[in-house]
Amino acid sequence: MKQILIDRFVVPEAALQEFTYRMQINRNLIKTLPGFIEDRVYRCIEPNILNYVTMTVWESDEAIEKAKKVVQEAYQQQGFDMPAMLKRLDIKIDRKIYEQVYEESGDI
Repeated sequence: MKQILIDRFVVPEAALQEFTYRMQINRNLIKTLPGFIEDRVYRCIEPNILNYVTMTVWESDEAIEKAKKVVQEAYQQQGFDMPAMLKRLDIKIDRKIYEQVYEESGDI
């Protein structure tokens, strides 16, 4: 069953450049991984705050778990500490994995 990883970020305007740079690095990596189906990025702009939602669709829960390991290994090789960056830039994140309930046809 398809699994959808949805991240919601609240990004201060001053953090936008670094945030979007790191987001693009991550998107470029995950698109090469087995089980990746698609990703999308949405934003809602408010005064001095940007709300970003990223959605990545994976073939299965197993594909997500394998991708997480590859991403963590890449972060270690790059010397990148995501929790530290989020804290330093005062970026808030809410991450959850969802199962697809309806296909485009409307069938469950």
